Amino acid sequence: MQLRLMTFNIRYATPHDNEDYWQNRQEITYRVLRDANPDVIGLQEVLLSQRRDIEEALPSYSSVGVGRDDGDSIGEHCLILYRKERLGLLESGTFWCSDTPDVAGSTHWGNSHPRICTWVKLREKASANTFYLLNVHLDHQSQPSRLKSARLLKERLHLLTKGYPTVVMGDFNMEPDNPAIAVMTQTDTTPILYDTPHTLLPQNEPIGTFHSFQGDPQGEAIDYIFTTSEWQAHAAQIIRYHESGRYPSDHFPVLLEASLV
Repeated sequence: MQLRLMTFNIRYATPHDNEDYWQNRQEITYRVLRDANPDVIGLQEVLLSQRRDIEEALPSYSSVGVGRDDGDSIGEHCLILYRKERLGLLESGTFWCSDTPDVAGSTHWGNSHPRICTWVKLREKASANTFYLLNVHLDHQSQPSRLKSARLLKERLHLLTKGYPTVVMGDFNMEPDNPAIAVMTQTDTTPILYDTPHTLLPQNEPIGTFHSFQGDPQGEAIDYIFTTSEWQAHAAQIIRYHESGRYPSDHFPVLLEASLV
């Protein structure tokens, strides 16, 4: 089973973005998603109105996710899209990065907004191959929150995935040298995760993914796709597509091609 996996922070539909407001860039976003042709997509900063737009524009995908503020519809969704003709949903859920991860809207670690992780257990219909995928958006200000969130992710992975092949993706709001990334990839806790795309990109290629609508590839490298050892990675790409200087988001999406071994 070979899959195309994408993580993409699409930026909230925020009117004060002016010319970069969602209404002015959503069609570019759809083109990026269609052209990349992923089997599974993890989107961050998706508001309910954007979710509805995306579901209408991409009818070949099913979506999973809840609003971070109430566990239903309010606030950011860490939305997971999967190609419904190829993949079937077995289980799904969301937890909060806090001392009470099953309480919707909870915050305890210095983050001013709730931070969430949405997960799915998917099965390929043709082969019955089964895997977990988690989509997360960590805090942009609080380093204690990032560290504790990384530890919570590893704990939940151990309890949840039970040896199944696993992918963890999202906007981690930290660069590769951050100690919380070391928590994600530490080898003395299971499952062991690998920062896969960064090992595949050419050594001299910039790895920045946050560019604040400016398109600078030298920006912060804060978007990741981690995989367990059951995956063999074939190719990775940071997609820097734009149309006459208009970008689909203030982040570049990251694409990974990988297969189960």
